[in-house]
Amino acid sequence: MKIKDIYKQNKKSLSFEIFPPKKDTELESIDETLEVLCELDPDFISVTFGAGGSSNSNRTIEIAKNIKKRYGVEPVVHLTSLHYDKSEIDEFAKVMEAEGIENILALRGDRTPKVAEKDDFHHASDLISYLSEKHDFCFLGACYPECHPESDGNVNDIKGLKKKVDSGASVLLSQLFFDNERFYDFCERCKIAGIDVPIIPGIMPVINAAQIRRMLSICNATFPERFKRIIKKYDDRKEALFDAGLSYALSQIIDLLTSDIPGIHLYTMNNPVVARRICEGIRNIV
Repeated sequence: MKIKDIYKQNKKSLSFEIFPPKKDTELESIDETLEVLCELDPDFISVTFGAGGSSNSNRTIEIAKNIKKRYGVEPVVHLTSLHYDKSEIDEFAKVMEAEGIENILALRGDRTPKVAEKDDFHHASDLISYLSEKHDFCFLGACYPECHPESDGNVNDIKGLKKKVDSGASVLLSQLFFDNERFYDFCERCKIAGIDVPIIPGIMPVINAAQIRRMLSICNATFPERFKRIIKKYDDRKEALFDAGLSYALSQIIDLLTSDIPGIHLYTMNNPVVARRICEGIRNIV
């Protein structure tokens, strides 16, 4: 099933994101995570994609195949392009088609000194345009409610997003944010620009201090005062921070669900306990 068709059913979706384990010895743990996540009946699960490696060695496609064939849930494969040439992208597409995987989250990918960049795809829109000429995938795109970190401002950021949609992205998944008003303002800017595809907010429950420190160093999201007070008060109390972080994420999600949004995309960090707690909190709301 193509993800874009979910949003033609006039229902609010629930979806999860997971990432492949780094080692083969950890593959069993991802199966345990998937068991719990799929019991929660998500509309789809997206699987992140690392730079480098061939289609034969990439765990993303293997996990996506497992999600679809073993659990009966629709997978979305993240596909980055900055570190691949056209022949390599063709190979990934060929493997996905053979496995019946229909949905791709098209991404440029992060710049990293560990993997050389290639010249065929400079933007996610280039990847979508290239693949849509040859294949019948459903393309999703990423968006940044508070502007892409490399963008020089909201206007150009929205122009780039419009180009991505015009290239064929039929659903947008947002980067994480902690202030819903920022997301609502972003959606209004998209509407003014003529971007009329579903925009799904991405929510990440912040449940430990290490996660917070990492986000402070790489994330472009604004931390509201209410969020800062939670971090300050519970930073050195592991269990309290876990509960407070979950409660904050739940309050975000409930507010979003009372607004005219088409669904929620939950960044699980491969933690099924978090996903289950969130789902229990919104069981009678969705």
